[in-house]
Amino acid sequence: MNKMAPYAHWFLRVALASVFIYHGLNKFPGAEKLSLMLQMPMIAIYIVAAAEAIAGILLLAGGFGKGMSTRIGAGIIAIVMLGAIKIHWGQWSFMPSQTHPLGGIEFQVGLLLCAAYLLIKGNEF
Repeated sequence: MNKMAPYAHWFLRVALASVFIYHGLNKFPGAEKLSLMLQMPMIAIYIVAAAEAIAGILLLAGGFGKGMSTRIGAGIIAIVMLGAIKIHWGQWSFMPSQTHPLGGIEFQVGLLLCAAYLLIKGNEF
């Protein structure tokens, strides 16, 4: 197992990148509906969507080099997740409820903590 340790960061990278690339790109076609639901301007939805997709790409790219891509991508994710936690605040469980139709903060906190790890660790594995 120790021989595989230098490559273990890919599990975290791929998990985060897949979530953020998917959710980022998926926001574009539904931006108007999302804007109305969250009571946010369309431009804000487009900025968040682009930030999520770009952050995911940066996490993947960071795995191949020694640059700042990992930290920049993880930092973007952390900022987006802080905003998402604010939107979902008041309920822990990610399951939708009557008071929180978008669910709670459980998933967002998990993503934030994974991003925080990569932000702190960077490419030093």
